[in-house]
Amino acid sequence: MASLAVYACHPEQSRGRRHSEAAPIGRNAFQRDRDRIIHCNAFRLLEYKTQVFINHEGDLFRTRLTHSIEVAQIARSLARNLHLHEDLIEAIALAHDLGHTPFGHAGQDELNACMRELSPEAGGFEHNLQSLRVVDTLEERYAAFEGLNLCFETREGILKHCNLKHARLLGDVGERFINRHQPSLEAQIANLADEIAYNNHDIDDGLRSGLISIPQLLEVPIFAEHYDVVLTNYPDIERKRLVAEVVRAMINTLVQDLTHTTQYNLNQAKPGSVDELRLAGPMAAFSDAMRRQATELKQFLHSNLYRHHQVLRMMTKARRIVRELFVAFSDNPRLLAVEHRREDPIEQARAISDYIAGMTDRHAIREHQHLFKM
Repeated sequence: MASLAVYACHPEQSRGRRHSEAAPIGRNAFQRDRDRIIHCNAFRLLEYKTQVFINHEGDLFRTRLTHSIEVAQIARSLARNLHLHEDLIEAIALAHDLGHTPFGHAGQDELNACMRELSPEAGGFEHNLQSLRVVDTLEERYAAFEGLNLCFETREGILKHCNLKHARLLGDVGERFINRHQPSLEAQIANLADEIAYNNHDIDDGLRSGLISIPQLLEVPIFAEHYDVVLTNYPDIERKRLVAEVVRAMINTLVQDLTHTTQYNLNQAKPGSVDELRLAGPMAAFSDAMRRQATELKQFLHSNLYRHHQVLRMMTKARRIVRELFVAFSDNPRLLAVEHRREDPIEQARAISDYIAGMTDRHAIREHQHLFKM
């Protein structure tokens, strides 16, 4: 790894873990975090959780697992460009969706609604907080502690946003939301790498599904610009390769813009350490022009793909499955596996939420079919 910038996170200067452990041998602390994430149960289950399309709808559509790997690849490239710690940013990227429900955002929204309606004291559901809960508490792999016992810097990067009520309950990792400080630059960059990945790869999946078309996308400036360049260079290119080249070129443009704009911001602020960077304003950013283009693309995908009637019909069914599972488990906690049962009503609601959030798409569908055919 190339020499790190003064504002990069260093594993030997980590704020540590929740439970004391001997230093790893043959790898640094952030590599240990990455390896623990890759080997945990929640990471494997991402293979069968929705990105946009329900897992069983096609083998070529992206899942939460392939999305997380793509985010990690983009994030590592950005870390290398900016002399940040690549192992840390990879760990954050691989873990950022560990708490996601089955059925994508529809599943998350419905589980949140169920929690707020049927157990308001439990505080709702948010997949970002759930990802932290997975690595802090829910994973059961080690004899000495609950969860994965990750470094502060990795946990900080997983928790992208948080309200003050929750922040006050999270200890050190919640303090920045109370004090209005920034996370590490690795965390900031991982967040924007996530945006680059899902916007551009959802184009690919949307075109593959037939729910959006190239003529529609040509109304979006950032797509049209790169489409014209690819066709100029390869006038006889077949459609599949054309789409791949356009998406690849768009990702490269966004990565280069993010790199240059972030470096400019760093040159202006001149943070001399990680702590100084945390006290500065956000450093990771796109240029104003690129942010406008990325927002236009996001708005297009929201209107034409995520709100497409076929996707909405699928997500309506998904929300019904999540709600009916939640109500069934609330009415009859004995339906839960023994380890998920709790006596306190709030803890019981949280246990139900944990159980449903941990399901894959097909597990939720099978469980629903089993319960409602009884």
